[in-house]
Amino acid sequence: MDKLNFPDYGFQFKSNENKSFVFDPIRKKWLTLTPEEWVRLHCVQFLIKEKNYPASLIALEKKITIYNTVKRFDIVVYQPDHTVSVLVECKAPSVAITQSSFDQIARYNLKLKSNYLMVTNGMFHYFCQMDYTNKKYLFIKSLPSYKATKK
Repeated sequence: MDKLNFPDYGFQFKSNENKSFVFDPIRKKWLTLTPEEWVRLHCVQFLIKEKNYPASLIALEKKITIYNTVKRFDIVVYQPDHTVSVLVECKAPSVAITQSSFDQIARYNLKLKSNYLMVTNGMFHYFCQMDYTNKKYLFIKSLPSYKATKK
């Protein structure tokens, strides 16, 4: 897999029948190593190791229903009170981050009501803080640490 614009994290790999797998310590299972999964796993480690979010508050690839359509978010970080603190949309490194990427995470956020958004393809990372009063998101330099988001 490609080197991403994240620190190096130690991952476990295995191969079976010409397929590569990586172990996800959050979901505690082996996953097919796809480019998007590679980004998602790096992003989770970034949240845990760089931003100090507890692994116990992170959920991956859960279903949500938006306008009677079932969707699946990539990463959500919850607060201890079960409100959403951070919503992350991951793309493969070959996928450019475009307005449609922000539209997608904004649609998910209509339901989840996160305070912070992150969109990444592993090479480029964009961070936003929600301004619900003015119904927009504000670009910020980076996500705050877990300590800074605690209610």
